[in-house]
Amino acid sequence: PIEESSPASSNENRNGHGRRRLPSDLPRQKIVHDLPEDQKPCPCCGTMRHVIGQEVSEQLDYVPAKLTVLEHVRLTYACRHCEKQVAEGGSQVVTADKPASPIEKGLAAPGLLSYVIVSKYSDHLPLYRLETILERHGIAIARSTMCDWAAQCADLLKPLHDLMAARVLQSRIIHTDDTPVEVLDKNRPQTRTGRFWVYLGDQEHPQTVFTFTASRSRDGPREFLRGWSGYLQADAFGGYDGIYAGEVGGQVTEAACWAHARRKFYEARTSDAAASTQALAYIRLLYDVEDAAQQQLETHEETVENHLRSVIRRALRHERAVPRLQQFKTWLQSQQAERGGPVLPKSPMGQAITYALNQWEALCVYTTDGHLAIDNNAAENALRRVAIGRKNWLFCGSDNGGHTAAGLFSLIATCQRHTVDPFAYLRDVLSRSAATPT
Repeated sequence: PIEESSPASSNENRNGHGRRRLPSDLPRQKIVHDLPEDQKPCPCCGTMRHVIGQEVSEQLDYVPAKLTVLEHVRLTYACRHCEKQVAEGGSQVVTADKPASPIEKGLAAPGLLSYVIVSKYSDHLPLYRLETILERHGIAIARSTMCDWAAQCADLLKPLHDLMAARVLQSRIIHTDDTPVEVLDKNRPQTRTGRFWVYLGDQEHPQTVFTFTASRSRDGPREFLRGWSGYLQADAFGGYDGIYAGEVGGQVTEAACWAHARRKFYEARTSDAAASTQALAYIRLLYDVEDAAQQQLETHEETVENHLRSVIRRALRHERAVPRLQQFKTWLQSQQAERGGPVLPKSPMGQAITYALNQWEALCVYTTDGHLAIDNNAAENALRRVAIGRKNWLFCGSDNGGHTAAGLFSLIATCQRHTVDPFAYLRDVLSRSAATPT
């Protein structure tokens, strides 16, 4: 016999050992295993034995996803006393309204649209694979159709993307980075290179916004950041120089990335192992200060407010990181050949030293504000979704495809930043957005 049972209570394994208990909110199906009738009598006296207990074990099963057809039945009403007017199409006949659809007269309901979006832009499945997956369910939907669905959903959700961008621009600190993507061009025999840009708002404005540009010119970040003032945490891309010089109309302070500086010293290890190891050791000391600050804050995580956390982190950096930075700068200068050091300017180590010294002021900005991070890894991690997806879907079909991807990347990345299920969020928003004023 099989019967449905209510979810069993499941507490987390407190000691961290053994198999984890399955989540209590998962639906459970109870399968009772009973003895055959001929084994129930007692072998000694023949009396029927009775149940004195039970042993319960759990297995995790998987039920494949299924497609469902939603039949929208619109009832029509008429007045029996006005048959003549009914025959003439009188106004006494009325039909119930159907809820607005994300795609007017479209085949796909919000659930299927959300599945396609999440599969491509979160799970990194190219549309030709989705085409095959849906065929296993007995439904043939062309990849071109799904591409149109994604574009129409991105247009419908553009007001949300614009609102998120406006929220990011209210931040004091913005992390940004970019990554290339190949774009098909009908006027060329081969693809050209476009760019995805990401902008991360601070803790008070936790939005992650992607934009797309047809090239890596500075027009992308310049237009996005126009009129904004604050700290911009980014790499040493020359396109940002005009922004720091005031081209966007606001006062933007450069905060450089120690992860980028460290990477250049790490790449120089094969040509100058001793100097590279020493430089990496100095940078490790800077990150040790960050680890110490984090451990100190974690002990008071629930009681320390965000502003006080910034004060604590800034004080620790001023006490420990600033002296080490000065020591590191002195060591870097002593290594340069023009100062009598052993490192040639054109060598990998020389280039790493030049990069660090040229960016030195911006590399030290993080010590002046506890809200700033020591590196720009947050933006690089946000772009990882593009890098992973790019290995699967390879290119954007057009510039419009790039803008579509940027808008949908933004919603999914922000959902994940807030630990919200992107499929549930998109299905809910697409169900209501068509009938909601912009």
